Amino acid sequence: MTPHHRAPDDQDEPALLRDQFRQLLRYRSLLACGVVVGLLGGGYLALGGEDAYTATGEVLVRSAISDPFAAGSTADKGINIGSERQTAVSDTVGTLAAGTLLKAGDDVTARKLLAGLQVTNPPNTLTLRFSYTGATPEQSRARAESLANAYLAHRKARTEESIENMAGGYRAQLKPLEEKRDLLEEQAGAAAAEDVSSARANIIVAISELSRKISELKALDTTPGYLNKKPVAPTSPTGPGLPLLLGLGGVVGLALGLLLSWVRLVFDPAVRSPRELVHSLGAPLLGTLPRERAAAGSLLAIGRGTSRLAEEYRAVAFRLAYDPSFAESRRLLVTAPRGDSTAAAAAAANLAAAFAEMGRDVLLVEADLRTPSLARALGSAAHEARPPRWAAEEGGAGWPTGRRTHVDVPGSGAFALVPGTTVDNVPRALTSPPVGRIVAEADRAGNVVIVLAPPVLSYADAVALVDRVEGVMIVCDPREVHRSDLERIREIIGASGGSVLGALLHPGRGRLRRARRGPKPPRRRGGGGGGPAPTAEPDAPGITGDPADTLGLRTFTLPASRR
Repeated sequence: MTPHHRAPDDQDEPALLRDQFRQLLRYRSLLACGVVVGLLGGGYLALGGEDAYTATGEVLVRSAISDPFAAGSTADKGINIGSERQTAVSDTVGTLAAGTLLKAGDDVTARKLLAGLQVTNPPNTLTLRFSYTGATPEQSRARAESLANAYLAHRKARTEESIENMAGGYRAQLKPLEEKRDLLEEQAGAAAAEDVSSARANIIVAISELSRKISELKALDTTPGYLNKKPVAPTSPTGPGLPLLLGLGGVVGLALGLLLSWVRLVFDPAVRSPRELVHSLGAPLLGTLPRERAAAGSLLAIGRGTSRLAEEYRAVAFRLAYDPSFAESRRLLVTAPRGDSTAAAAAAANLAAAFAEMGRDVLLVEADLRTPSLARALGSAAHEARPPRWAAEEGGAGWPTGRRTHVDVPGSGAFALVPGTTVDNVPRALTSPPVGRIVAEADRAGNVVIVLAPPVLSYADAVALVDRVEGVMIVCDPREVHRSDLERIREIIGASGGSVLGALLHPGRGRLRRARRGPKPPRRRGGGGGGPAPTAEPDAPGITGDPADTLGLRTFTLPASRR
């Protein structure tokens, strides 16, 4: 691993979209609440609302014509279908229909009657479609038919009124001509002059033309249109049914849940993705611990058999071993941002076991002097050992020279542990010369020193050790650590002269509790003898056959230039 980790490409739009979608799926409760609200709303609209029935009738509109059978005659002459549609929903038509319905016993106002009417025009036709929505099938049928007939009656009356007005105009022109004709006939009887006869003939021609026009108007076919489709009583309510409303409600609810999740995501101070963690911490992601059920009373995953958790610890140890910053000093400070140090203690112990498995001489120092618990957590694997000679020469019986423990890792080796103890003055103990001498043991070829410190943002203990242990690894839960905490950790460690080697993510405590419940017991297959089903060993991995599982690690030896 190189110190210059590759930064994610911020312009990789597909990766960003996938990342954002995964982040939205973190808030499954909001998504589920949105879907439930949508389904409840759809069910309420489907079951709680009143049933409505729609009856439809179609009217073919035509204009007045003298001879509908003549060649070239069309019934759409002078028809503006848009204006006719507006006429169909006018108050005049509504008043006529309301009067007709009142005679049939349906007392309804024109305004209320027009509220349930919808008139549409199919494209490229002279047809008006009258659709009326009512409370009962018979009501919707009767009102739709009454409105269609009222429109036809209104249009017929309007056409006849126009014909009568035009005929009246022609008669008004005809009357003076007839009077003048009678006068000329009297004059022609006294003296038949040539000019009088000519004027009389012209007047007779004009009178004949006006009479012809009046006759043509009276002969016009004033049929306003035809009710091609008579409204019938509907047999079922209109509108979307229960399945469709539930589907629409589910879609709307899912959209609402996504919106709530997005709002929650915007205002969530926690780290939302590994991309943000790397950006905030300024260091690479060393690994992510899988969710795995641990054996009761055992802190070490390495040495309990092959498992995904042990392989992940080995992978992290390899990455650190090939890191030039760590290979130069071979010192590692393991700490957490806030809270307790349970996950950090497990990481420190398993990394120590992994380095011991590589053939290194490992010294694990528990610098948590406020709540020391590492030796107790290791259980029977830890045995009392004799302190080094220089510790006896120091003449002190307190921490860190008072006691040293030997920890056996089955099948992997062993490492030394300096367990923490409660002291009166923690800062003075952490900055004492014996601590510096213990940390300096990493200068020997093949030695590795790992220091477990309390949370860096809770106490200043980790900061007091950074000047001696330059490389720091942060063990955190991505759902609990905040971006501001990671940025502050980076600033604190950088100002103290150290560097963050990387972060190790672990599943939250709630998820660990669920994992510790264990898988469901396997069902007994039918047939065969009735012996009890074999149970899984407590330290068996959750998933077998993982390609990352290995039987052991090879001995790692640094080049002479890096020792």
